[in-house]
Amino acid sequence: MCVIETSPVVETRRLTLRAPSPADAGRIAALANDIDIARMTKRMPHPFRMKDAEDFVLQVAAQDPRRANTFVIEHEDQGPVGVIGVYEGDDHVPETGYWIGREFWGRGFATEALEGALVWAGKRWKRRALVAGHFSDNPASGRVLEKAGFLYTGETRTAFSRARGENADTRMMVWLA
Repeated sequence: MCVIETSPVVETRRLTLRAPSPADAGRIAALANDIDIARMTKRMPHPFRMKDAEDFVLQVAAQDPRRANTFVIEHEDQGPVGVIGVYEGDDHVPETGYWIGREFWGRGFATEALEGALVWAGKRWKRRALVAGHFSDNPASGRVLEKAGFLYTGETRTAFSRARGENADTRMMVWLA
């Protein structure tokens, strides 16, 4: 029997991945209201206002934990630095996505959070494979995924970016446990 965690917590060396709370909305709004972050995601609007952050927290609370888990990435000293999610994608294949606040880029937080989420997904969510994609104009995200063990599939898809208001080429990757 698989026990479903409704609010899992994942600990890594420097980070805690946990469910976002209403108290996080201000910090999420401040970090996410950056066009260079939003334009590299599919669903994030820009501008990203406090109402968007509050709606995000409510949407996460309403997720079916068998199909999706979204975490605030919290640094031990800096507080929330980004968000990561594991969810069933359009193809009903588990998918992951993440973003990190600009002031925290280049510190390895995305890779560390992704590695922690992958261990959790394998052990607790019983997932043996996940997919991810990154927009072709975001090679840094591809490097994060590679460091965490993802491999390019050779497939490029077109995906709509809400912040861009248009489609962008997405390079697909896969992770196998």
